[in-house]
Amino acid sequence: MIISRGVRLLKNLSSVSKQRTPINKMQIRNSGGECFYRQVPDASKAEMIAAHTVGGVMWWWILWHLWHDWGHIVGEFPYPEPLEWTDQELGIPPDDYD
Repeated sequence: MIISRGVRLLKNLSSVSKQRTPINKMQIRNSGGECFYRQVPDASKAEMIAAHTVGGVMWWWILWHLWHDWGHIVGEFPYPEPLEWTDQELGIPPDDYD
């Protein structure tokens, strides 16, 4: 019984060893071009136009709001007039203080 199972085991091992599969098989992906270190594929003309358009709209948006809504940056409150501050608010002692 052990011999019959051993023979079958040897037959299975020999059939498995006959199936030659490449060891270094590269996986194929359909995601785009290959990109190596510091070798980025060139962008197409449509991608360049889209990138410049989006960048231009971004800078227009930033500069437009800096010019028209500058209160968001400096604050939307009236600036205090320094001449209206009292000596007590400034921490200056009174004249008759010894």
